[in-house]
Amino acid sequence: MDYNFDWNPAKEKQNIRKHQLNFRLASTVFRDPYQLTIYDEDHSQDEDRWITIGLDETGILRVVAHTFEPTDRDSCIIRIISARKATLTEAQCYQERKI
Repeated sequence: MDYNFDWNPAKEKQNIRKHQLNFRLASTVFRDPYQLTIYDEDHSQDEDRWITIGLDETGILRVVAHTFEPTDRDSCIIRIISARKATLTEAQCYQERKI
């Protein structure tokens, strides 16, 4: 599956100010073979949203809120909404998944 990423530049600037994380780096969690993705029922009123937790390319565990839209059989567009460092509780869940 080919992933193509999209995001709102203004939203990315807000995310950098709040979480010191740009969306290009956040997008690298999708390369983590142990990533965990769950449906975000609480924030899916207007569109289907997902939360993915995984290691970014620097080895830091991140949580990324995003949409997922297949464009054809072999590719999709992932629109990143927000991203941040994982909490200790989230890190424990991720570790349990990897074991």
